[in-house]
Amino acid sequence: MFGYITPYKDELKVREYNTFKAYYCGLCKTLGSEFNQIVRFGLNYDFTFLGLLLSSLDEKRDKIKYESCIANPFKKKPIVMKNKYISYSAYISVILVYYKLLDDWKDERKLLSLMGMIPFIFPKNKAKYVFKEKYFAIKNNLDKLAKLEEEKCDIIDESADVFGKLMEEIAAFPFINDDKTIRILRWLGYNLGRFIYVLDAFNDIEKDIKENNYNPILLQYKYNPEEELEKFLSRVRNPIEFTLTFTLDNLAKSYELLDIKYNKSIIENIVYMGTRRKMMQILEKGSCKK
Repeated sequence: MFGYITPYKDELKVREYNTFKAYYCGLCKTLGSEFNQIVRFGLNYDFTFLGLLLSSLDEKRDKIKYESCIANPFKKKPIVMKNKYISYSAYISVILVYYKLLDDWKDERKLLSLMGMIPFIFPKNKAKYVFKEKYFAIKNNLDKLAKLEEEKCDIIDESADVFGKLMEEIAAFPFINDDKTIRILRWLGYNLGRFIYVLDAFNDIEKDIKENNYNPILLQYKYNPEEELEKFLSRVRNPIEFTLTFTLDNLAKSYELLDIKYNKSIIENIVYMGTRRKMMQILEKGSCKK
């Protein structure tokens, strides 16, 4: 369900893109140092964005140094040093990856998902201990989503609302004391969650039809197996695009209220261009997960 919040690389300067990659590598390194090397495979762009955004609200600029890594041990590259925002993103990501693998195992009985959960068990428990309140907020919303799935909820806004509230909790960084900033981050996180959920549901339509999985878009728009897939996609594309565009507008409006100290051009690239480019790629061409 993750990997949709990415920069539009063609519109970034080389220096800016290298900075974004430095945050990506910094999160990867933090996952390894805080937990174990295997959980680094759960790395994704969405939590890189979270770490980047939260870090950029701080007056203190992040330190970047050149290091090699297990993926390329012979070449050093810029890596943002671990800070409290990147650490937070790492802790939250292992919780969500663990429950994503658990959900895949329950739904599809994939042995790979079951095996994949093992290296995340202790990291998930550590994250639960360090961020107890966030852990239970995430789990409660995931339980609500599971109930909606079990009940075959046929209104995508209801399911997207729950995932939005999950991301709302995640975006509200627990060590920020300014109430206004927290309110803005909550609204930004809520719309980020709605966007991810709806876009992912559209992206998974073909797979969910083949595997008979729950998908609120199929239920809300009354998919009939006799209807050609392309006709169904054409029928639902406009209302889904309207929903996604409205959500991205709210995301952008909330972002504009934040006092970003640095990395502004990178974040704006993601908020204004990267998300919309990803949306149009998926709406026009089907699956675009990379």
